[in-house]
Parts: sequence; structure tokens; C-alpha cells
Amino acid sequence: MSTAPVLYEQDGPLAFVTFNRPAAYNAMTWEMYDELRARCDAVEADPAIRVMILRGAGGKAFVAGSDINEFREFSTPEDGIRYEQHLDAVFDKIESLTKATIAEIDGVATGGGCALAAACDLRLCSPTSRFGVPIARTLGNCLSAANHARFLDLLGPARLKDVLFTARLLDASEALAVGLVNRVVEATMLGDTVRQMAHTVASNAPLTIAATKEMIRRIQIHRRLPPDEAHDLIATCYTSADFKEGVDAFLSKRPPEWSGS
Repeated sequence: MSTAPVLYEQDGPLAFVTFNRPAAYNAMTWEMYDELRARCDAVEADPAIRVMILRGAGGKAFVAGSDINEFREFSTPEDGIRYEQHLDAVFDKIESLTKATIAEIDGVATGGGCALAAACDLRLCSPTSRFGVPIARTLGNCLSAANHARFLDLLGPARLKDVLFTARLLDASEALAVGLVNRVVEATMLGDTVRQMAHTVASNAPLTIAATKEMIRRIQIHRRLPPDEAHDLIATCYTSADFKEGVDAFLSKRPPEWSGS
């Protein structure tokens, strides 16, 4: 397999984007997010493609969030805001594609990886997959308003608070029960099942698919905050002593000591 961090291939009407940093649980760098956005543009521009499938290499992770090394130099409110805007631009691109998107999840989908999966139309996972955004335990940052809204649409307010406040991970069976994933499939059958579903979607009326996606997106967008109304909350978290402590502790592989400041 290529050593490129993001792989792309096309098979008829299906496009596959594979995150390829298995030794790092496919943690995303800034460049990987930019490559994903570029691939979305390419998929949108190609009339032969009907479905885009996102997956992770290695069998242990879909995407385990962003590469924490990218946070070492954060020091100003603009750093955190710019990072969340960067992610929002990528996830908004996925959400607004006229083509269907499927997340094929085998392993952990945490942090930005869980948000990335939530931006897709459909999510299929293996029984050993786990989901969550454990930032209250690890980094002390916060999600953007748009990512809160995506999870709110899927989980509802009480369950979302449960997941974010406790920083726990959902196993595959709970993720299915609460509506975070569409199907749980044995790992050996996951790829084939995703392909079958993708071919079913690809064989259906593309204008109906596109209209359905856009109708749901417009309804969801109507309920969302303007992005700048959450900048104060993002800036507070990303400039805090706790965030610096969370990053240092994560990279040092020790528990963080929170101060609330």
C-alpha cells in the first residue's frame, strides 16, 4: 500500500478515500484535511461518481481525531477559532456534496474522527468500533457550533451531554441503538456490505438523492447558530491553561491536571 496519508481510488460510480496513517490511528494532519476537501471537490465535479466512501487503513481506527502535535503552537484565540473553522469548512463540504457519502468504520472514531463520520450521510461499522469525543478528559478544548449541531441532530441534547460530559466512548451496539450508526456488520463483511449499499444508492435516481440531501441540509442549517456566535466559547477553551495542560499531558502520556483556568 502507498505511504501517502490519504489514498484515493475510483471503482465505477464509487469513490474511495482512505485515511492512511495506521500507526497513528489515522489521526488527521492539517494537510490531510486539505486533501480530503480537495477530493470532495473532485468527486463533486465528476458526473460518473455517485457515492463517496470514507474509511481508515489498518483495521484499528477510522480516524482518531486530529494529530495532537498540531496543537503545540496554539497560543492565541485566533488559533483555536481558525482550527475549528478549518474543520467546519471540510465537514461542510462533505455535508453539502450532491453525492451520497458513507463512512466505513472499523475501529475507533473519536474526536474529529467522530465528527467527520457524523458529517457523512450513512455510517456502517464493525462490532469492535467505538465512538466519542472525549475532550473533557483529554484536551479541554470544545467543538464548533456546527459539530455540536450535527451530534445534536443524531443524539439529542440529553444523550449528547451525557457523551460529552462523561467523555465516554460508545460501543457499536450503543451507537446503533442511539442512531449514531446505521448498521453494525462483522469486520470481515464490512467492506462488501458498504459496497453493496453504495451500489444500491448509486443505482437510484441521482436527482432524488441530491434533493433529499440538500433538503435535509437546509432544514438542519436553518436550526444552527451563525458560526461567529460560538467564537467566544472556542477562544476561551483554546487559550486556557487547561488546554495547554491537556495537550502536554496527552503527548507525555500522563493524566492531565485540570485547574479550570
